[in-house]
Amino acid sequence: METADLIEIISRGEDSRHQFKENVHNQDSLAEELVAFSNSGGGIIVIGVSDKTNEVIGLTPNDVHRINSLISNAASESVIPPVNVSSQNINHPNGLVMVVRVPDGISKPYMDKKGSVLLKVGADKRKYASREELQRMFQAASIVHADETPVNGMGVADVDVLFLGKYLEDNLGETIEQQNVPLDRLLENMNIAREGTLNLAGALIFTKRPEVKLPVFIVKAVAFPGTEITDEHYLESRDLTGKLTDIFEQGIRFLIGNTSTAQNGQSVNSLGKPEVPRIVWEELLANALIHRDYFISAPVRVLIFSNRVEIISPGHLPNNLTVENIKAGNSNIRNPILASFATKILPYRGLGSGILRSLKAYRAIDLIDDRDGNLFKVIVARSEARVQPK
Repeated sequence: METADLIEIISRGEDSRHQFKENVHNQDSLAEELVAFSNSGGGIIVIGVSDKTNEVIGLTPNDVHRINSLISNAASESVIPPVNVSSQNINHPNGLVMVVRVPDGISKPYMDKKGSVLLKVGADKRKYASREELQRMFQAASIVHADETPVNGMGVADVDVLFLGKYLEDNLGETIEQQNVPLDRLLENMNIAREGTLNLAGALIFTKRPEVKLPVFIVKAVAFPGTEITDEHYLESRDLTGKLTDIFEQGIRFLIGNTSTAQNGQSVNSLGKPEVPRIVWEELLANALIHRDYFISAPVRVLIFSNRVEIISPGHLPNNLTVENIKAGNSNIRNPILASFATKILPYRGLGSGILRSLKAYRAIDLIDDRDGNLFKVIVARSEARVQPK
């Protein structure tokens, strides 16, 4: 970093990526800053600058030596797990300033010696406030996945045995009886139950009515006559429930039934051509059901307007995955058990190619990774110019 870069950072003031400190004397306090930045995407601590006035106070050579020792000790002894940080001394017209770079942690969650897990909120920091926040951080670190968490009150009696039997015959060529193990052991062998309790993946895929115990993990589908969600009237509104395959099939019917077909030069007796190819709905809806964040208690939403369709999934893209990444075919599987079964029961391949197939079939698709709102939105534009009423 050059002096000009430092001056520009100071002129902008503190934010979620830049913290100013006049001086540092306490190792534990410094460790809290390192923890918060490591858990929140990384950042820079600028030492020698007042956090109240943004004025450069400057550091003495003795300050620099002492602070470097504090940084080393805090990063290795007071942050769990330890973090690697770097420091740089920069000459400013008003004095010497130390810039400490804290990278985004790769072993989240980080905590201080007291066991506190902190994150940055604007220029401040706070402790993780909820169980769900910690779960999502564990998920990001691949320590735990939502689809493997047990669903209390759902066990062997809730399983749709006919559906399970068909799944086994279609994929293993054997009936339940030919497995020659008790049903509870079979479910454990399939990695969808433990000690008689189904995990989330097992409940969503193989039970008759998962919405009884998991009422928020449904799809809310609404078709509006206009372009705004604030419309007082709707054309159709449905809660899509049942096991994952049921929800998927209902969702496809809802999307196709509430969008139009065009004649497109075909004969008057033809069925017409859908304004959006079916494969687009299949790929986008399957992705929403499989890759949503199940640590967030909210439904997937399918909203159909006169000029667009929105499919909104709880949870932004995991880890450092970006829209550009997924357009290039990259993926990060948030729910690995769910994804492994989905390849056998849904039109889903698990190769990170679903978005690419959708864009190839229909270009007018926007992808929005809303990290502040903690959601992922797909907007499919409807081509009103060639849509004919049904």
